Amino acid sequence: MARILTGIQSTGTPHLGNVLGAIRPAIELAKDSTDESFLFIADLHSLTQIKDGAELRANTYSVAAAWLACGLDTNKTVFYRQSDVPQCTELAWYLSCFYPYSRLALAHSFKDKADRLEDVNAGLFAYPMLMAADILAYDANQVPVGKDQLQHLEMARDVAGRINNKVGREVLIEPEALTNAATMYVPGTDGAKMSKSKGNILDPFADAKSLKKAINKQIVTDATPLEDPKDPDGSVVHQLYQLVASESDAADMATKLRAGGYGWGHAKKDLLEALVDGFAQERDTYNRYMADLPALDAELSKGADKARVVAQATMGRLREALGY
Repeated sequence: MARILTGIQSTGTPHLGNVLGAIRPAIELAKDSTDESFLFIADLHSLTQIKDGAELRANTYSVAAAWLACGLDTNKTVFYRQSDVPQCTELAWYLSCFYPYSRLALAHSFKDKADRLEDVNAGLFAYPMLMAADILAYDANQVPVGKDQLQHLEMARDVAGRINNKVGREVLIEPEALTNAATMYVPGTDGAKMSKSKGNILDPFADAKSLKKAINKQIVTDATPLEDPKDPDGSVVHQLYQLVASESDAADMATKLRAGGYGWGHAKKDLLEALVDGFAQERDTYNRYMADLPALDAELSKGADKARVVAQATMGRLREALGY
């Protein structure tokens, strides 16, 4: 039985792209697999960007509530806050002592900002070693990663190999990347990939009024008259509708757009209804958790208790091998 580990940053409420492209697939993978699944909220990583304690705490709760609302089973998944397992930061220090400065300077997380060093803190520079500790502390065998994180996964493998070679035996498991070429692409309201940094997101946990405002204001459509035919394939409204509506309803919208007499306002209204109705249960569960933070703490603490046991065993092996 393999151990699969996934981390998610607490930088705000997950948007529609996160839910469809990452959260639901990860939950389904955990349901259908006999492998052991570890899922953590990377609130320590978030500190490289977010310095306000109240904001960071609120984001962490929001991310936890979103995953639980989408059906995460904490009896089958070890679900925890990164900051609740102090062994992780201890391990990050050990790893940093075995990894060359020159290699860290090549990390995308640093290189992308290297031309404006005033935006770079030491935490951002050492980011790959904390990410490696997130993985290696739990003896993870497989780590689902996108293309942008493959380099960091290779760094985790590299530093584990360096330590194993130095002490003469395997004390850290070298993980494998688990990639999915068919990862769902979710367009944002401007047609580009949905991303918080681009400001083109839709929040499926928002109320109907907020969603209506976002759809009507952010999704720009052309001036094709109501009675004229329209191209559904080039329409962001239809692209999004295909992802949240049934196959038959999506086909029906495409037919009506091509026929004419059905305007962009109608299409936006149908998209709104699909989002409001399609995520009604998730929205209710999300709001219930956000109104009961002790319940969220209890779920996260349950996972942290399990995670600490595994991390402590790893640290025991490593500390002994290093001479502590």
